Amino acid sequence: MKVTRNYKVAGHLFGVTAESDDFGLMENYEPFVCQEPIADECAFSLTVQDGGPVPYVEEMRQEEEGQVIVCGKTANGSSVFEFSWQRQIAGWLVCSDHYRTGQLFVTGSSRKMAIDNALMVLYALATAVSRTALFHAAIVSNEGRGYMFLGKSGTGKSTHARLWLRYISGSELVNDDNPVVRVFPDTTARVYGSPWSGKTPCYRNVSYPIGAIVLLSQAPYNKMRRLKGIEAYASLVPSISGKRWDAQIADGLHQTENALAQTVPVWHLECLPDEEAARVCWGAIKDKR
Repeated sequence: MKVTRNYKVAGHLFGVTAESDDFGLMENYEPFVCQEPIADECAFSLTVQDGGPVPYVEEMRQEEEGQVIVCGKTANGSSVFEFSWQRQIAGWLVCSDHYRTGQLFVTGSSRKMAIDNALMVLYALATAVSRTALFHAAIVSNEGRGYMFLGKSGTGKSTHARLWLRYISGSELVNDDNPVVRVFPDTTARVYGSPWSGKTPCYRNVSYPIGAIVLLSQAPYNKMRRLKGIEAYASLVPSISGKRWDAQIADGLHQTENALAQTVPVWHLECLPDEEAARVCWGAIKDKR
């Protein structure tokens, strides 16, 4: 039997219609269930059903640790995303114009992965025009603010977050892989927990004003440097998910990135995976608040 549930992440509503058993795979979304009556318009909706394959022409693909996401177009011009895990196709997401609705056709293989990826893709694309960005980052909170750690895969974002949890008193993990950032009309920027958190299960429905954004890189020493202007802007771009060849989405992400670079302290930390790195980072941030 089909069931519809509504969720709210970083203030954006979305609905999911699926078989009741599918919601048993979605425990990470429970903290984000929207209990109150829906008065606002949903950012998007997703319908999950068995089916496929969906023919399409490939535009781009992304591969990481056995997971493959292929983006393309159907014959009638609809955007489609194919999700695979360990060379097994899990499903196809077919999107409407402006990504307001999506149909996910699942194969029965890695069903949860297909649902999670479909919702992440739809969320990132549908909210990009609202100064909202889904980041690839680890987040900790301390003294009422959120601190974001960015970097290439394998740089040590999760490791550095754990160092803060161990050595910087009062630190708590907010999200370990896919937080959401929103910039509001008054230029206030907040970071939010989300239902997506990579390999570390951390699905907290919390938010904090952003205290700082820190780009990490590995080095045989610990050194912190403030980034400004184009350097700050450029440091953010690789960590934000989005379909940048779509002009409307690219413009929305640019506005978010530009606002963050101008209003939030951005730093570069060259570091070792040790206690001193966490203390150097926290010390520099505290001194400049």
